[in-house]
Amino acid sequence: MPEQMTSKERVMTALDFRQPDRVPVSQSFWAEFRELWEQEKDPSISESVDDYFLEDISIAVGDETPYCTRAEELGEDGDYLIARDGWGQTKRTKRGGYFYEQLSFAYDEDANLVYGEFDPPDLPERYERLDAVMPQRKERYAVFAKTGGPFIRTYFMRGEVPYLMDMAGDPSLAAELTMRTALHLTAIGLEELRRWDLYDTGVWIFDDMASAKGPMFSPATAEKVLAPAWKHMIDAFRGAGARKVILHSDGNIGPLLDLFLDLGFDGINPVEYHTGLHPLALREKYGDRLALLGGLCNAIILPRGDPAEVREHVLEVLASGVEGGLVIGTHSVAPDISVATMELVRNLVLEYGRYPMQLP
Repeated sequence: MPEQMTSKERVMTALDFRQPDRVPVSQSFWAEFRELWEQEKDPSISESVDDYFLEDISIAVGDETPYCTRAEELGEDGDYLIARDGWGQTKRTKRGGYFYEQLSFAYDEDANLVYGEFDPPDLPERYERLDAVMPQRKERYAVFAKTGGPFIRTYFMRGEVPYLMDMAGDPSLAAELTMRTALHLTAIGLEELRRWDLYDTGVWIFDDMASAKGPMFSPATAEKVLAPAWKHMIDAFRGAGARKVILHSDGNIGPLLDLFLDLGFDGINPVEYHTGLHPLALREKYGDRLALLGGLCNAIILPRGDPAEVREHVLEVLASGVEGGLVIGTHSVAPDISVATMELVRNLVLEYGRYPMQLP
C-alpha cells in the first residue's frame, strides 16, 4: 500500500494513471451546504468542511475579463441592478439573484468591439487577491490555474444568439472572434502559471458548452470554429511547461470527446452521470487516454439519498479508477444533497478508495 501522500502527490499520481494512496476527491460545496453541515455535524469535529470531506483540489483564477477596468454599476431599475461587467456585457440582475438578462455586449451588431482593445493580461490587480494566500493553498491542495474557455467567454462578449448564429451562418467570423478570445485567455493562463508557479500541476479550461442532451453545436462546427482556439491554448500551456490541461464543461460533451483527445486535453470534469457520461463506459472506451474528474451524480442519485443506491453508484465510479485516472467527485454539492448522504460517500471512499482497491 502506498504511503500517505499530500493532495498534490495524490492528484498528480492519479492523473498519470498510477495508483496513489487513495482515490483523490474533488467537490465544490455551496455555501448553503456548508451552513447545513455546520449545523448538523458532530460537535467533536474540528476540521473544515473541505478537510473533513477529503477535498484535494483547489482552482485558482485571477480576473480574466478583457475589460476589468471598465466594470461598474450603471444604475437601478426598481428591484433590478444594471451593471457592466468585465466582459463588456451590460446586465440586468434582480437584487439577490444569480441569473441575469443580457442587455448589450462587448461586440456591436456588426461584430466590432465597442470598448476597443482589451486590458493588459499582466495587470497586477488581476491576481493580487490570491497572491498572499497562494503559498498556504499550495501546501494544502493540488492547485491548478484556471481560465475560461473560448466558447463560453466569446458567448459572453458577443451574446448567445448572435454568437450561435455566427457559428452557423458565418463560421469564419465566429472563428476569428473565438481566436481573439483564446489569445487573451491564453495570456491570462500563462501569467497565472508564471506568477503562482503552477507548472507542475497545470491548467483547467472552463468552457461550458452543453446541455444534458448534448453540445450546443455540432462536432463539425466545433472542429471548424473552436478547435483552432482550443488547440492554441493547450499548446501554449503545455509549451510553457504545464503538466496537465483539463477541460471543464457541464452537460453531455460525449460527442466531442474524440476531438478533445486529439487536441490534447488530459482529462474532463465534472463527468455528469445524469447526462449519460458513465465513468465505467468511458474507461472501457478510452482507457488511459482520458482522466475522469467527477463522475458522481449530483442531479438525481445523491439528492434522492437512498443509501443502497448511493453505495452502488459510488462503487461503480470507483471501479473506473482501479488503475488510476480518477478523481472522484461531483459538479457541486447543493443543500438538496443531505449531510448524511455526503457522509456515506466519504465513508465509502475511505473504505474502498484506498489502493490497491478491494471493491466488493
